[in-house]
Amino acid sequence: MNLNGWAERAERGNLTLLRAMAWLSLRFGRRAGRVVLRAAAAYFVLFSPLARRASRSYLRRALGRPATWRDVYRHMYTFGATIHDRLYLLNDRFDLFDIRVRGETLVDDALAGGRGAFLIGAHLGSFEAIRAIGRTQPRLRVAVTMYEDNARNINTILAAVNPAAKPEVIGLGRVDAMLKVREALDRNTMIGILADRSLLSDANSTKHLKFFGTAAAFPLGPLHMAAMLRRPVIFMTALYRDGNRYDIHFEKLADFTDVPRDARAAEVQAALARYVALVERFCIAAPYNWFNFFDFWQGADASRRAETPARASQPAREISDA
Repeated sequence: MNLNGWAERAERGNLTLLRAMAWLSLRFGRRAGRVVLRAAAAYFVLFSPLARRASRSYLRRALGRPATWRDVYRHMYTFGATIHDRLYLLNDRFDLFDIRVRGETLVDDALAGGRGAFLIGAHLGSFEAIRAIGRTQPRLRVAVTMYEDNARNINTILAAVNPAAKPEVIGLGRVDAMLKVREALDRNTMIGILADRSLLSDANSTKHLKFFGTAAAFPLGPLHMAAMLRRPVIFMTALYRDGNRYDIHFEKLADFTDVPRDARAAEVQAALARYVALVERFCIAAPYNWFNFFDFWQGADASRRAETPARASQPAREISDA
């Protein structure tokens, strides 16, 4: 079985309906599109029991209390809002948004090094908002690594919105993926990876760490790749803050540039612990931004062998109102 079962689940959403919503939103504006979006969120709350249960399970942990129907609705609406906003970001309508960036000097420093870097995030917030920065800064180029089959409908629509803004995509799970990643890095390109899911679940590919107090499996592959290619790694997230606001955060995660071969495994383990701690910290800061609508803690009986990642030193409350 694939890790957490996420890759086995068919993509939800009718292609015709997605096209109609894209047309409505681009023709009549963001406010009109959001009227339909609210109805769509209500539909999934009522008629998608697996996603609803997964939302409640996660929100109970992130909120520190039982999740209400209102919480689940807000969770699904937030997910839909970030997808909806991609239509406008792809069309370079940055004037519609209040995008605030913290930690951008980490990206500047990596670019100055001339060897690229890994931007590692999670299904937390909007990756499109992060890529929007790249389209406004000529020096910054981002290539996206992803399992393309799991969002084919949405990606088809978004590619049609503005073909010129279609990202460079490196398909994961292919034999030439590592070579393409290396070539992109050598062009001083940033490699974007959402590193909270994997198609594999064996002990060599994942590690169980405590996430909100319960063991969950996290993939080692992205950090192993960064270590093998000896590049810096920056954690990224773009949190949706309601209305038109996104808060983008960059945090230093690891730098494998000068790590000796015999020390790589330990450094990867330490970096993964920091990654999990950062994901949890930002989930607490913006709980409705976590977009894994499946049982993320499947196999929680492995908690006996799970390790607890070191907490990030900055309290979550310092970014909750950032």
